[in-house]
Amino acid sequence: MSARRSTTATLLTLAVATAALAGCSQKKDDKASADAVKVNATDTACEVSKTSFPAGHVVIDITNKGSKTTEVYVYATGDKIITERENIGPGTKATINAEIKAGSYEVACKPGMVGDGIRQKITATGDASAAAAPADPRLTAAVDAYRTYAQEQADATIPAVEAFTGAIKAGDLEKAKSLYAPSRTGWERTEPVAESFGDVDPKTDTREDGLEAGQEWTGWHKLEKSLFAEAKIGDDEKKLADQLVADLKDWQKKIPEAEITATSMANGAKELLDEVATGKITGEEERYSHTDLADFAANVEGAQKAYELLKPVASEKDAELAKTLDSEFAAIQALLAKYKQADGTYTSYDKVTEVERKTFSDAVNSLGEPLSKLGAAVVVK
Repeated sequence: MSARRSTTATLLTLAVATAALAGCSQKKDDKASADAVKVNATDTACEVSKTSFPAGHVVIDITNKGSKTTEVYVYATGDKIITERENIGPGTKATINAEIKAGSYEVACKPGMVGDGIRQKITATGDASAAAAPADPRLTAAVDAYRTYAQEQADATIPAVEAFTGAIKAGDLEKAKSLYAPSRTGWERTEPVAESFGDVDPKTDTREDGLEAGQEWTGWHKLEKSLFAEAKIGDDEKKLADQLVADLKDWQKKIPEAEITATSMANGAKELLDEVATGKITGEEERYSHTDLADFAANVEGAQKAYELLKPVASEKDAELAKTLDSEFAAIQALLAKYKQADGTYTSYDKVTEVERKTFSDAVNSLGEPLSKLGAAVVVK
């Protein structure tokens, strides 16, 4: 055979092999799409394509067909959050990779990102007592390390909050104001874990405009308003201080019960970026203290911790994604560093211009998009 014919034959063989691989890949994508639980969210409905599906790895494809930004949650009994995705804009789509055990759940769509949501009951079928399939040991180690991290953050939060509330009970307004932001760092780093316990977050971290009908306003932001906007410490604030400590100790004790998987870690990292996008960039989260950048930094640190623990598997499965995430995390950390003061505090957010806020927003969006793919990169198949 001539060299030319040999080359042609080789190219033909490669072309056929490439086409075959592409065909297989397409079939896998088509199967994944067919197996996905599709959620069509509107302003008045939450349509779920399947109300029963096998337990295990579940792909949830969400389309927001409404006019309002929405959130989608999967709740277990007691509104314990199994997985969620926030900040899904009108006309946009989102995909969640989750590990769901056999049992009964509810899917909730929250148009406008408020309220209990429009709910649909679903069932993950299978033997609830059966042992999970062996996972990549690196992911098992990542989950164990992340649980330890979450516990460490909760453990460190308690003395920080006790120092903050101690200043309130002593009537020291300026000291209490200075200790407010540091008391929130551990919470902000691991907020998705904290939020998974349905009763803790509403007590401790609800903003005034996020209150549900009949809900008493307690927690950090109630105290924030008293300290920074009203400059007052009275008996009510001292009672709220005691309650905040008690509620956070409840959170601290619950960490061992948290449902943590590799995909929930990945989803949680994205949720932390969503927290930045919806609350910190706008200045809504810390509207009285203007300590938004401290929260912002803690959210990014928590997201990066989850990513770093998952990186050994993610980089092997999707090297380009890992490279992009490394670059984007470095960029956002460098941006935050420009606003960090010598004493460790951050520039008051009311001093950050609209142009600078746009730069922060662009950095968050640039990181959020690849971070949304991390869950798929750590799925065990």
